[in-house]
Amino acid sequence: MSVNRLLRVGTVAVASLGVLALSACGSDPESSANPGSTSSSSGGDCPKGTLNAEGSSAQKNAIEEVISKYNEKCTDVTVNYNPTGSGAGIKQFNASQVDFAGSDSALKTESKDGGEAEAAAAAKRCQGSPALNLPMVIGPVAIAYNVDGLDKLVVDGATAAKIFQGTIKTWNDPAIVKLNPGAKLPTAPIAVFFRSDESGTTENFTKYLEAAGGGAWTGKPAKKWTGTGAGKEKSAGVAEGVKSTKNSITYVEWSYAVDNKLGVAQVDTGAGPVELSAESAGKALAAAKPAGTGSDLALKLDYATKAPGAYPIILVTYEIACSKGLPAEKTALVKSFLTYFASADGQSSLADLKYAPLPEETRTKVDAAIQAIS
Repeated sequence: MSVNRLLRVGTVAVASLGVLALSACGSDPESSANPGSTSSSSGGDCPKGTLNAEGSSAQKNAIEEVISKYNEKCTDVTVNYNPTGSGAGIKQFNASQVDFAGSDSALKTESKDGGEAEAAAAAKRCQGSPALNLPMVIGPVAIAYNVDGLDKLVVDGATAAKIFQGTIKTWNDPAIVKLNPGAKLPTAPIAVFFRSDESGTTENFTKYLEAAGGGAWTGKPAKKWTGTGAGKEKSAGVAEGVKSTKNSITYVEWSYAVDNKLGVAQVDTGAGPVELSAESAGKALAAAKPAGTGSDLALKLDYATKAPGAYPIILVTYEIACSKGLPAEKTALVKSFLTYFASADGQSSLADLKYAPLPEETRTKVDAAIQAIS
């Protein structure tokens, strides 16, 4: 697909999500008071220093692009992002090793296996103040495959659940044949790849399998995979696994599927097969409901949506940041960078990278929450 065509697709998504052209880097009184700050070309203030972050590999391409654009405006800030996965990012944030984290699921408020809940541990790291879940990147999750001669593949929730559970084992299984009449489906076994690291992408994908699988998925949604297959680390690992293995399949962020030239399945939600696009992902996002309160902007996604034209497998990457509790110089850096990330200018660069920009209503709430950080 050409860059011009990608840009047109991204433009449709921006229009459908109602993103307005607002200022890119708003002024912030606390940052303005920082004696080490300098004025950016967009009229906002830029501090000086280094910002370290870690987590979601789903947002790697997005955040690297935003860092590049931010550094054109704020030349005295170094932003380092290590895409180690959502679980690792939260652990490093709670251990005070990074200034903010990227996670493809909001902080858990309930403990697991008798340990401390993620949100409680984050509050301790923030000197007793809550950490915020700030939705920043919307990334569709592709069911990506590598089968010679198969230019189009349709799956539904139940079939996908059975493939990734391991109860559908071959490409010419009757359930797949029924959804793909006339397709050249090999008799070969299906090679499934999954994320071996703790992953928010895994958690979001298994939420879809549970919601849309009609009981075929027997596990519970979690960052750790419980289905069948061979494990590979991070999004790049599973994408490379499928690229180098015939008759294979995985779940991975759309950008990784495109970069590796993998086939991307259409998903039948009950309203007909839906092709993955920025527009169809945006339609699914419209069904999301608030799950947090106040400045905690966690969202509840509807993975079983049957809205016409909606692609149901999407994830939201949150930036996890302290509402209070960081040293003043780090607070200024976090607010400056996240303000730009959430700005219309920062979001506008994401569409042609196979992400969807934040809807304007969500974007303005995210910006307000960032400005309230102190």
